[in-house]
Amino acid sequence: MHASWRWLRIGFWACIAIAIAVVIRRTVALAHPPQSTPPQLAILDAAFASRATLTLAHIIPALAFVVLAPFVYLRRFACAVWPERCLFFLGTVVGATAYAMSQYSVGGWVERSAVLFFNSLFLFSLFRAWHLRRDPILKLRWMTRAIAVLLGIATTRPVMGIFFATSSVTHLSPERFFGIAFWIGFSINTLIVELWLRSQEGKSQVERMAMRPLSL
Repeated sequence: MHASWRWLRIGFWACIAIAIAVVIRRTVALAHPPQSTPPQLAILDAAFASRATLTLAHIIPALAFVVLAPFVYLRRFACAVWPERCLFFLGTVVGATAYAMSQYSVGGWVERSAVLFFNSLFLFSLFRAWHLRRDPILKLRWMTRAIAVLLGIATTRPVMGIFFATSSVTHLSPERFFGIAFWIGFSINTLIVELWLRSQEGKSQVERMAMRPLSL
């Protein structure tokens, strides 16, 4: 009965780890540009370096959001309100800067459309959680949706890795596959979590967590 919940937790922590690694790597690359990297990565590093301030304004709050996200589900912080308040604030900053970042999308209009769609879905879910904050069950459902969407950026990384690994065969450059990877990665997270939330197991699990948070 709890098999899907177990796999969901594994995916959750995997996305957390990937997201943290991505932000750390990008921050280090901005502070100390690597001297020798593959041409495709060098182009990406240069693109982010050209808008370093905006990039940091986006990824640092995103890192804080990712680090704090597990606190929503931990029993020890069941009565604490600061984790959610921090997430609401950080999420708003992340969403606002994501809109600004979309103007410089590496993958052109395809990536930009993915960012605009899923970022809007993220902010909508976050604001719904805030609006329903007096109802612990509905609040947790919408907060879980928001967290899942944001962690979609982590799921895009393995997808991008596949595109990079097969570029010699497909002859696709980052400009051509970034947008596709964004749509695939964010869609995976959004659909999996939404299907789980609508399942009987998901509904009962959310109710248990809302009334008595579990230890992840």
